[in-house]
Amino acid sequence: MSGKQIIECVPNFSEGRNMEIIKQITNVIESVSGVTILDVDPGKATNRTVVTFVGSPDEVIDAAYHAIVKAGELIDMSKHTGEHPRMGATDVCPLIPVSGISMEETAEYAVKLAKRVGQHTQIPVYLYGYAQKDTARNNLSVIRAGEYEGFFKKIKQTEWAPDYGPEDFNAKTGATCIGARDFLIAYNVNLNTKSTRIANRIAFDVREAGRVLRKGNPYTGEIVKDENGEEVRIPGKCKEVKAIGWYIEEYGIAQISANLTNYNITPLHILFDEINSSAISRGVRVTGSELVGLIPLKAMLDAGKHYLRMQERSVGVSDKELIDIAIKSLGLDELTPFDPQKKIIEYRMKHEEKLLVDLSCTDFANETATESPAPGGGSIAAYSGALAAALTTMVANVSANKKGWEEKWSYFGDIAEKGQQIKDKLLWLVDEDTRSFNGIMDAFKLPKGTEEETRSRSEAIESASYYASEVPFMTMETSFGILDMAKEMILNGNPNTISDVAAGILCNKASVQAAYYNVVINAGGLKNRVKAEELLGRSKDLLQKNHDLADSLLQMVEEKLKL
Repeated sequence: MSGKQIIECVPNFSEGRNMEIIKQITNVIESVSGVTILDVDPGKATNRTVVTFVGSPDEVIDAAYHAIVKAGELIDMSKHTGEHPRMGATDVCPLIPVSGISMEETAEYAVKLAKRVGQHTQIPVYLYGYAQKDTARNNLSVIRAGEYEGFFKKIKQTEWAPDYGPEDFNAKTGATCIGARDFLIAYNVNLNTKSTRIANRIAFDVREAGRVLRKGNPYTGEIVKDENGEEVRIPGKCKEVKAIGWYIEEYGIAQISANLTNYNITPLHILFDEINSSAISRGVRVTGSELVGLIPLKAMLDAGKHYLRMQERSVGVSDKELIDIAIKSLGLDELTPFDPQKKIIEYRMKHEEKLLVDLSCTDFANETATESPAPGGGSIAAYSGALAAALTTMVANVSANKKGWEEKWSYFGDIAEKGQQIKDKLLWLVDEDTRSFNGIMDAFKLPKGTEEETRSRSEAIESASYYASEVPFMTMETSFGILDMAKEMILNGNPNTISDVAAGILCNKASVQAAYYNVVINAGGLKNRVKAEELLGRSKDLLQKNHDLADSLLQMVEEKLKL
């Protein structure tokens, strides 16, 4: 897969009543290309608006910066009132990793944003969450203690000097907190009961905080306290989970309402299974569930793989199939239809770029046949490799489901999963090859009126040209990984599919050979001949290695076919 980095930003602005001000703030967010606003939630009582938007890290922090500046211009904190704790016009601005990026990297972007705000505005900035290394001041509620009114004195205390920006409290804008936190999934699980009491008991079984320990009757007995007078608690089964039970009159059922504050520690499917086990032990059962808000794609794919493994079926299937099995297994469509295009963050993002891989086979062929030089051989090389991976993956899945081979499902499933990963990366390379060529064209369009401009243009052309040489080499490396899978299928796969394996190997040979020619042509114009020759040498060695192995595998196929 492409590994495209996506982060979410959820700034809270201290204005929930004046829709004109809110609109001006969201307008500057939307003005940044590549950023998608997912939700705008104003609250009159709190006088606070929560905006949720996503995009690549650089785009997101650019949009966040402009939104913070605009909020500082439009909101006067000296006149603000509202029920929610607050300390500034942009009260808090968390960054959340969604896909292709670690928490550590996300925290670095939060620091980058905080520095920019501190250097270019008069807003004091405090880091919090994973972006704040000082554990004495990384908790948002601790930082915000005293709120706006108390910060005029608090900011003067040495231990509460801001991380960035002026050490004088700005009466109009207040201060802001910028940080990084985990993605929060709001999730409700449905029960076949109206009893809030039972729902709460199940919630206590699963939530991290658990329940208080009581003497005698576990529900009504005297609460046990320790030597410090603190309540003794029995922890629940799921870490990073908060949950309560409630009754939903609209549906006539009780639910477990949960927040998963780190789905990498307790995934959605694990919480669902634990709730289901607790419900059964209490004489009720789970009938389905619902997501409140959006969910990262990874959480859905992980759930799909989990339930396929429970069924002893191959997980080397498409994302669509994994999502379908997750929806069915979790009962996500019991109360309302579950539309992945609307509920999964990555699918909600605007796709402004026209992708070749989204075209039909006919349209792809027609697009390639136009007078435009891209897509060209590099994209076709990557697509040939993707077809090779798809064929080999198909053979693994057919073998995993062969009657009488039930004990081999895990072996073949692991191979199919690897094949899906290779296929997805090669599909990304189809478009990346075209993007890299366009990058060269863009570099040639740069101005060259001055000596400095000429130098910068030359450097940009060299950099873009080298990357355009690296992309087809990535295709070669990725396609080469198919052959180990193909060998396993020749030796151990369903014998009725051996011709499919052979077709995949031939697609692999075409992929690697064509990609090699693209490395040669693109590296030919590089000025740095040391780097160019090093890449060409690696490419030539890999080409020979691939063809030697591919030819030996085709020989094995012909021997099995008795040709």
